[in-house]
Amino acid sequence: MKPVRTLAEALRAGPLVLDGGLSNQLEAQGCDLSDALWSARLLADGPEQIEAAHAAYVRAGARVVTTASYQATFEGFARRGVSRAGTARLLGRSVELAREAAERVGAEIWVAASVGPYGAMLADGSEYRGRYGLSVRELERFHRPRAEALAAAGPDVLALETVPDVDEAEALLRAVDGCGVPVWLSYTVEGGRTRAGQELAEAFAVAAGNDQVVAVGINCCDPEEAGSAVELAAAVTGKPAVVYPNSGERWDAAARGWRGDGTFDPSRATAWAEAGARLIGGCCRVGPSLVAALAGALAPGAGGPPQ
Repeated sequence: MKPVRTLAEALRAGPLVLDGGLSNQLEAQGCDLSDALWSARLLADGPEQIEAAHAAYVRAGARVVTTASYQATFEGFARRGVSRAGTARLLGRSVELAREAAERVGAEIWVAASVGPYGAMLADGSEYRGRYGLSVRELERFHRPRAEALAAAGPDVLALETVPDVDEAEALLRAVDGCGVPVWLSYTVEGGRTRAGQELAEAFAVAAGNDQVVAVGINCCDPEEAGSAVELAAAVTGKPAVVYPNSGERWDAAARGWRGDGTFDPSRATAWAEAGARLIGGCCRVGPSLVAALAGALAPGAGGPPQ
């Protein structure tokens, strides 16, 4: 069952807690994600695991859950012999699983259908570089069928997330135009710029004046980037900000493992909210315990903004 309020209406009432990293929760449940499709493989092979992961975040206090479609594409599933019709059904199923998890826990939950970048389909880390050598028109042509299939499943919002550069942001906004579902736009950043090296003010400005966009911000980045980016996103666009950084650990691509200590501090959520963030959560390596701490920090009476 969909929530009574739209996401935009809920954001006007105060911050909402996002979930954390889906992949780390699936791994904690014993799932093997050593696959080019990553968590999307489980849409076909283990949907009950995806629903259980969503439910874990809802029980932790998340009020927005993100579907397992980040790396789900027609091209990726075609390499596994899945037809276009079959892929469309799996994309729709990703939304259904999130909705079913919310109903099982019994809370008012908004479902964000993840639309990952082109580089996620390549599964080579290029979403952290951008500049794939494709035009905006070519990127739009890639993203549109998946966005349409996800929108048809009835999510509350499309999460255009982990976007590495302005060209892909423009392509994504063109691809979702007219789909009838609101969107948020979230860049992955490093050193105060997009991963492709563009100024963040330029990147955020792409969404300014676009009524379909309900929030703009960053994800899948170092938590240290969050505060200044939230302030800038709100200032440039006049929209609510969305922020969900990684744990702060570093991915070692050669060793295929995480290194260093986590620096994700849930107590920072209050400052992010005061700077304009209305969707606040975590990305890679941020699990249910940290999401629970975020929910606690943002709760009225616990130092968080009033609802």
